[in-house]
Amino acid sequence: MPIYHQLGQVPHKRHVAFRREGGGLYYEELMGNKGFTGPASLLYHLQHPTQIREVRPLKALRWEEEAPRQFKHRHFLTAGLPATPSITADRLPLLYNADVAIDVVQPQREDDYFYRNAQGDELVYVTEGEGVLESVMGDIPFGQGDYLVIPRSVLHRFRFTKTPVRCLVIESSGYIRTPKRYRNEHGQLMENAPYSERDIRRPRALEVHDERGEFRLVVKKDHHLTEFVLDHHPFDVVGWDGYYYPWAFNIGDFEPRVGRVHLPPPTHQTFEGDNFVVCSFCPRPYDFDADAVPVPYNHSNVMSDEVLYYASAEFMSRKGIEYGSVTLHPDGVPHGPHPGRVEQSLGQSRTDELAVMLDTFHPLRVSRQALGIEDKSYYRSWVEPD
Repeated sequence: MPIYHQLGQVPHKRHVAFRREGGGLYYEELMGNKGFTGPASLLYHLQHPTQIREVRPLKALRWEEEAPRQFKHRHFLTAGLPATPSITADRLPLLYNADVAIDVVQPQREDDYFYRNAQGDELVYVTEGEGVLESVMGDIPFGQGDYLVIPRSVLHRFRFTKTPVRCLVIESSGYIRTPKRYRNEHGQLMENAPYSERDIRRPRALEVHDERGEFRLVVKKDHHLTEFVLDHHPFDVVGWDGYYYPWAFNIGDFEPRVGRVHLPPPTHQTFEGDNFVVCSFCPRPYDFDADAVPVPYNHSNVMSDEVLYYASAEFMSRKGIEYGSVTLHPDGVPHGPHPGRVEQSLGQSRTDELAVMLDTFHPLRVSRQALGIEDKSYYRSWVEPD
């Protein structure tokens, strides 16, 4: 994340003795990715962050692929899924490969523990609900339409102020970041980017807890959850600075681009990861040439799988989808607008669609858990009824 940020108290130099009132030391922690060469922040704790009372295995998170593997267009209906207890431990896996995984979750209540994902970055899209993402680096209020970017190993928990809460979760084995083509050589978002640093919400309200006792921390690693019992409240950071921290961006702050004729999906790119991109389809005017065809042209996803999460029931080129639908259009089979959608779009002035798209550059696998909510006849939806 190419914005320097500082909260709380930090010493004038890195790696020097930083003393509290009375002469004791604050304890410095470097947090960052790619060892010592990637984006990083320095945190200053009241207690050693290494102080652990107990460790115990908690739960295996099973990602099981469908068998036999099916090669076709897919459609999954998530809106009717029942609520589950936890936003972190009870996510329903849909699609995955070695680079990225896609879950949905509708938590019934707040977790009674702190959480750290030590196997990947998380991009949480909030479809419904409001609350606060509390982290060791400060608080970020969130609401409907927010993307929450939580880098790997950042300790956090969710607090809810409005329910129900419904989220799409994209978990990346690599670093989730702003697209390189939007940034100059100094890391600043350029004038032609569809959003700016002013749209990015960073942690605020760093609340320092100086509490001893037993505090549960659940860590995800190697598709298992492990419980650590700390001897102090983990939100004991008095200050930090750097480039590695959680942040939020609302889909409503994405500035969609419109052309005289139809612009391709990369126009809507919002984030990039290793071997995948995330795009935002937002309400916008249609193309303005008198002969323009507003809906997308047919296309083959050569070397790319396309996933769409429909955050509203409207989408310009689709029929038969609903709020919460997830479609998968795999590499090797062309796809495009449903019958009648091209003709219906002619002369239209705007669309109110809202969707999150993920394109991967390695094939996605479908989980066994997703089969129970699949519209199994979706691949036939381009065939006109007899």
